[in-house]
Amino acid sequence: MYSVKGKNLLMHILQPKHVKLKPNEAQELLKKHNISLSQLPKIKSTDPALPENCNQGDIIKIERKEEDSARQYFRVVA
Repeated sequence: MYSVKGKNLLMHILQPKHVKLKPNEAQELLKKHNISLSQLPKIKSTDPALPENCNQGDIIKIERKEEDSARQYFRVVA
């Protein structure tokens, strides 16, 4: 676990939320945007922010909160 002085760094307030998409959600995303898996930006499998049980080829949704809204970004685990 990634921790400093007993505090979990994955739960830091500035860390954006990372969620692994279910296979059907991933297919809907690819179909909606008319893209293939290889066209998504990559995120390394060693990234400490990734949820547990992520494998190569999984799609991750990153939710970043901004001033008055939240934005979603998608990455594929490489």
